[in-house]
Amino acid sequence: MDPEVTLLAQSAGTTLVALMATEAWHHVRDGITQLWRRTQPERADTVAAELEAGREDVLAAAATDDQETLDELRLQWQGLVRRLLVARPAAVEELRALLDQLDPGGSAARQINQHATASGQARVYQAGRDQHIAER
Repeated sequence: MDPEVTLLAQSAGTTLVALMATEAWHHVRDGITQLWRRTQPERADTVAAELEAGREDVLAAAATDDQETLDELRLQWQGLVRRLLVARPAAVEELRALLDQLDPGGSAARQINQHATASGQARVYQAGRDQHIAER
């Protein structure tokens, strides 16, 4: 599997799910549906219906702070997008342009992964952004 395709699919899944709960929703739905119409027209109506259902799930999950459902939805869209890109490699640049248009700063797709191991008396402090430690 091409790591670039995998990374782009991960970014797309994260971005799509994040933007489903925003005012950008209509642009997201239209852009993704058009991408499928151009690349896999036989699946476009199914994808449009999945976008609508996904948005309802995102709104419900966001209202109850259900992170597990949001994670599942991200993975679902990552898989759908990855399969599209594997089947139609020419769609990579089109998807990248669409994501740049939908989320210009990349804020929805930004992910931070941290791993640490501490033992004994050790302490680990990690932060994805600001961190303030006030030990005495």
